[in-house]
Amino acid sequence: MSIVTVVGNPRTGSRTYTVAVQAARAVAGRIGEGAEGEAGEVVDLSLLAPTLLAPQASPEVEAALDLVRRASVLVVASPTYKGTYTGLLKVFLDRLPGGALTSVVALPLLVLGDAKHSLAVEVHLRPLLVELGATVPTPGLAVIESQIPALDEVLDPWADRVAPQVRAALTAISAASA
Repeated sequence: MSIVTVVGNPRTGSRTYTVAVQAARAVAGRIGEGAEGEAGEVVDLSLLAPTLLAPQASPEVEAALDLVRRASVLVVASPTYKGTYTGLLKVFLDRLPGGALTSVVALPLLVLGDAKHSLAVEVHLRPLLVELGATVPTPGLAVIESQIPALDEVLDPWADRVAPQVRAALTAISAASA
């Protein structure tokens, strides 16, 4: 089992990166994946941005896509731009064929500047992951920027709530592929 986090913020070292990695750690600890505090692999799209739209295939982008396809649990995070996820995240996910995430449990996550965009995680990001074949067993997580200083207060109850659903989805996927 592997946990992979995709961060769709075009800026390196972003708050989205911090939230996403901590969310992955929180879930990993509760589903028994890795040691406490481990986040698994991280695909930081800010580092791949210069090669994502290049006319020739990039070994780094192909390796990141392969990592995403092989994930057991995929945390997909983006800041909210104009009421939805970033174009950078969309460009990356558009490189995956339909059904590429069929054996992946995905957890959508958006970092918001304002609570009025809270539904974007369900209305925009969840359907994209489902379209790619992912199992999305829980509501997406919307983290408002003002919550970041007390992030554990948001992530701990969320991870406690979603971990049983993630484990059940992983079991169902495993049974279906056996």
